[in-house]
Order: sequence, then C-alpha cells, then structure tokens
Amino acid sequence: MNQEILAQSANEARGLAIDAVHACSSGHLGLPLGCAEIGAVLFGNSLNFNPDAPKWLNRDRFILSAGHGSMFLYSWLHLSGYDLPLEELKNFRQLGSSTPGHPENFMTPGVEATTGPLGQGVANAVGYALSGKHAAAKFNTAEHTIFDNHIVALLGDGCLQEGVAKEAIAFAGHNHLDNLILIYDSNDVTLDAMAEISQGEDAEQYFKSQCWDVATIDGHDLTAVAEAVDQAKKNDNGRPTVIIAKTVIAKGIPEVSGTSAGHGEGGANHAESARKGLGLPEETFYISDATKSFFAERKEQLIAEFNAWNETYEAWSQANSELAEELSANIANAVPSDLLDQIPEFDADYKGATRASGGEVIQHVAKAMPSLVTGSADLYGSTKNYIKDGGDFNQNNYAGRNIWYGIREHAMGAISNGIAYDGLFRASCATFAVFADYLRPSIRIAALSHLPVTYILTHDSVGVGEDGPTHQPVETVSGLRVIAGLDVFRPADAEETVGAWAASMHRTDGPSALFLTRQNVPNYSETPVTVRREGAYFGGYVLKKESGELTTIIMATGSEVEHAMNAAKELGDGVRVVSMPCLERFDRQSDEYKESVLPASCKKRVSIEAGVTGLWWKYVGCEGKALGIDRFGISAPGGTVMKELGMTADHVVAAVKELG
Repeated sequence: MNQEILAQSANEARGLAIDAVHACSSGHLGLPLGCAEIGAVLFGNSLNFNPDAPKWLNRDRFILSAGHGSMFLYSWLHLSGYDLPLEELKNFRQLGSSTPGHPENFMTPGVEATTGPLGQGVANAVGYALSGKHAAAKFNTAEHTIFDNHIVALLGDGCLQEGVAKEAIAFAGHNHLDNLILIYDSNDVTLDAMAEISQGEDAEQYFKSQCWDVATIDGHDLTAVAEAVDQAKKNDNGRPTVIIAKTVIAKGIPEVSGTSAGHGEGGANHAESARKGLGLPEETFYISDATKSFFAERKEQLIAEFNAWNETYEAWSQANSELAEELSANIANAVPSDLLDQIPEFDADYKGATRASGGEVIQHVAKAMPSLVTGSADLYGSTKNYIKDGGDFNQNNYAGRNIWYGIREHAMGAISNGIAYDGLFRASCATFAVFADYLRPSIRIAALSHLPVTYILTHDSVGVGEDGPTHQPVETVSGLRVIAGLDVFRPADAEETVGAWAASMHRTDGPSALFLTRQNVPNYSETPVTVRREGAYFGGYVLKKESGELTTIIMATGSEVEHAMNAAKELGDGVRVVSMPCLERFDRQSDEYKESVLPASCKKRVSIEAGVTGLWWKYVGCEGKALGIDRFGISAPGGTVMKELGMTADHVVAAVKELG
C-alpha cells in the first residue's frame, strides 16, 4: 500500500468536496473531510471493482448510508475512473447533473443505492449481503466460485440512531452475514450538537451483543483502516464486522472541525484557507498528476482481476449451462410472457379470502420464476406467502427462498430494496396492511429508485373486525396510492389476484403493493377468467356490463365489489359495475380505454371502498357520490363493522337513488 499517495489523494478528495460545496453554497462537508482516509483506502487499496463495468457481478459493493456526505462518494468515484467527469463534480447539486444532493442509484455510475433517509443504507447493505449469500449458495459450484464479494457500508451516528438500522443489524448478526462490513464514522458529533447530547450507547458492546465482530481504530490512520478492512474480508466465522473508525468531522477546516458546525456547508466559507492548510494549490478542483497516475494504474490492476474472474465465469458457464441460463435470466429481470397462463384457473365456485388465493398464486409464480424470494414479518401463517419447498434462508441454508424477518417491518422493506438494488433476485415481503406505515419510507425509496419490489399487505380493511381500529387500515390503501411510482392493487377475487400478481412481476421499473383480504370473497365466475385477470393489468374494467341503456356506474375495489354487484342486481338493467383493482394502472391507460370503461356521458356514479374517500372524487365527479370510511374503525365482528360503517349493498342502492 502506497501510504504517501493515498494520504495525498485523501487531501485532494477533501479539496474536491470543499470546492464543490463552496461552488453551490450547499451540501455537507463533515463526512467527506472526516472520512477521506477511509475513502483512500477503500477505493485505492481494499475494494474490488471495475469502473468500466459498474454492475460487474462479483464486485465489492460500497454503500454510503450517510448519503448527505455524497461528495465523499462522488470524489472517489471520479478519482477511481468511473464515468463521472470532473465537470459533474463542479455541477454538484445542479439541475441535470449526475451529482445530486444525495446519491441516487439510477443517476450515477458506481452508486449502489439511493441513500437519503438515514439508516436506509445500512439495511440496503444487509439486503445486498443477503443477496450475495443467496447467489453464492445457488450458483457457486465445487469447481468454480463466481460469487465471493463483500458488501461495505459507511455510516454515521445518525444512521445508527435510526431504528431501521438497528433492526437490520440484528437481522444480519442473527443470519451470520459475514460478507458484510460496516464502517462506523464515529466522530462524536451530530448535526445539532455533540453526540453526547443525544446518545450514550457503548457501540462496541452493542454490536457484540448482536453477534458482530468489532474493531475500533483511528479512522485517519491509513494502515489501521487497511488492516481492519482486510481482516474483515478474510472473516469467515459467521459474524459480520463493524469497524468503529474514530474520526474528526470536517478535518482540514480548523475553524469548524470537531464541532457540529462542521456537519454542513458552513466550513466552505473557509475554502481558501482550508485549501492552503491541506497543502493544495489555489487552483480549485485540483487533482495532482501523481494521484491521477496512481488511480490509472490501480484501474488497470482492477481490470486485470476482472478479466481473470471472467475466465472463471466462462468456464463455469460452459460447465453449468442451466445455472448460467438461470443467472442470465435473473440479471435480465426476465419474466415469462405467458405467466398468466402458467397459473391454473380457480374453480368457478371458489370462495376464499384473497390472502388465501394469493397464497396459492405465489406457489405458481415461484415455480415459473426461480428468482423470486419472499419474506414475512413473523406473519407467514397469516399473510400466506410462504413458498412451499422453497426452504428457509438462514445460516445453514443460504439457498432458502423464505426469509424470516422477525417483527422488523422497517428493515424488511429496506432489506428488500437492497436485494432489488443488487438485481439478481426478485424481492417480495409481507405484513398486515395496517403496518405498511412501518415500512413506508422504504416503499417510497423503492418507488423513487424504480425497484421492482412486491409488498403483500393482508387484512386490508375494517373487515378484520374484533381486532379494532388499531388494526383496521382505513387510510392505508389511499395513503400508499399517493406515492408516485407505486402500483397499489386491491383485487376483488381469486382471478383478479392472479392478474395482480402477474402484473407486479411484469412490472420491472417500480414496486407494487397487493392489498389482500382476510375475509372470504366470491369468485365472479359470470365474468370470464381472462377478463378478470387482464382487468388487473388494465387497472379498471367492466366487471358487469349494463343490459340496457347505461344510466349508472358503480365502482368498487376488493371486498366491496360484492356490494356493488348485489346493488346492481337490485337497481336494474341500466347499471354498470366497474372493478378498479389498481387506480394507478388504470390512469396510465389510453383515453380511449378509460372512456370505454367510464364514459364521460354517464354522470351518475357511485364508488364504494372500505377506506377514506378522498381519491375517489376524480372518478365519481362532482355529480357522483363516494362511499367510504372517513373515520377510524370499530372493535366488533367484521360483518357488524362493515354494516355499521355503511359498507353494504343497501347503502350503495340508497346512494344511487339519492342521485336521482
């Protein structure tokens, strides 16, 4: 290890961060300056990657969990030779640049995860580590090892204070993810004040209690950092490793270093004196020829290692054609075009909860898509998403497809995102609908980052009855519908559930949420199976067409479709019933299709859904009526609650008649 050039590159990386933040008067200097030596060791010595192939399968993954310190990552990606020109660093935080305020995985080569909310990146790293273990178990052979990489994440006090990180850390330790290395930037400072104001945890003892190996080092000692990382990469004792790196926040700017003032952009006011103190010339965004030469040579070495791995990969592919074909399909996010046809039809008289039919559907999806993994927050018996014969993922069976997250919804969501970021497997996970708010931040990031995660959310309405208002998610369905980029399904019967599952699998550019009932619902067999399945693809469709001149449209989702159908029978031959399993998909259809389902000429419209009514007015219009539950629920038997809160066919009939 060339300590002299690494020390020099660390100071030059500090200069890049200072200049970028100073140029836009915005950003966070504390971490890029305080962790510069850590960056120098990781990118200049210890990580295995190929800047020309950012998605190389066996690269070491680096996640900056403390995403506010984004200039740390951008500087080292540029120096390492990724397709991130210096001009992009100069355009830090500007419109259209590939250096946004917080790293975004789809914008910048080398960024493995979108890390804004603190703690998410820790859990994303756990997801990556899980994916790596699963990939090694599925694809490595006795003759060829194609997966043996490591996951490294850099976090700060803010990440470690967030509950999502603690949930993920517990999961990683319990499951022996020894391919995971966390580097804790322990600088004793948070944004507002010294860390002692808000924390007093013994980090060493905490991590040891969670079955982690712990090393505490001077984060500015290049040798200590390198030795700690190298030892962690050699670790095969079943314990993930945390390196507690004691650092000085904003090191290099004496006016603010070591204080909370060094966290943000304030230190950039001292850019000129800081540059001088670091031994840098007056020239801004300076990189010495020696540093450029060092990283160019480093890149050549990395590419040579990449080429050697490619030879192993080719030999593995020739010796294991079926595995190679499966891995290629996984990487391509391939979904069988005939997935709908591979799922058997339900009996015409099937009458079961959609969580039950969903539990049957996932078996066929899992058979058609070996890439699918699933998990549950200690609720497999209720959410019904356990893959039979899939095995359990744990330290004794990393090939298992069923992940036992425990009661850790927030981490479950963020770990699922990590699996999706890695791109080798399709992630799904499950809990009760009302607990979706525990993983909502992860759902939002999945939507923002275009991750194809599927969320199975059961017990979807006040129909859960006796559990009471704490478990009756009246606002949750619509609450998720307002997240841009998320498809929210609430299927009405078993065949719509098939369509919803298939649609979520075919959607590879964003997440889907499947809201499923606990109570039984009819199978609407009077409407052809293909119409109902494809109706889920379109998001809304005519379930029951009027037999006479159209006078009234009744819209519904999920279990309330039954009330719409019964009301239509009573109201006569001019009534159309429209099932709307996914409003988002319906809104994406052509104007012609939407007009064919909801003709503008028909103003007499009523919607019914066992939840808040706010989003329904754009469909019922000013002259229509939205029936729903704009209050919290009641503790009573499910049928009683539904009746008490107006979720009945009689209520629909009355509403239609009130409209004249």
